[in-house]
Formats: sequence, structure tokens, C-alpha cells
Amino acid sequence: MERTEFEKVLAKAAAERDCEVVGLKFDDDDNVFEVTIAKTAPEASVDLADCEYVHRAVLSAFDRDVEDYALTVSSKGISASEADEMLKTTE
Repeated sequence: MERTEFEKVLAKAAAERDCEVVGLKFDDDDNVFEVTIAKTAPEASVDLADCEYVHRAVLSAFDRDVEDYALTVSSKGISASEADEMLKTTE
């Protein structure tokens, strides 16, 4: 997977949800992408639907079986453990 193409897909998907990519970490050894998004409007908050949308946009653009990568999309200001807890309470 070409990183610049990956970044273009991320930016486009985030913009479609009125978000922007504010962080991108890549672990080259494990092919893991960690993406952080934030709303473009300062008073707005990223929700689970925003993260899901960006995640699914990348999944539809790049075949994980061919590209062999892992992806997480989260919001600025919320930790992975906080997100996990939110998901548990919505189930």
C-alpha cells in the first residue's frame, strides 16, 4: 500500500464527516496504522459513526488480505480504553 494514497483516502473520508486527520502513526514492523481524527468545528465532537465511516472508507479502498495491515481510528481526546468502555455500555 502506498502511504500517500492511504493518506488521501483518510483525508477525503474524514472531510466527508466534517473531520480532519490530526494524527497518523504507522508501525512499519507490524503494518499497523493508528489514525486520530477531530471535528473541523472546535465545539463539535467526533462520535463513533465518524470513526466507523473513516475506518470503512479505508477498508473499502485497500484489501487487508492483499495489503496485510491493521487499522484503528479514534478521536482526539479519548483514549482507547475509554472508547472500549463506551462500546461495552452501548451493547
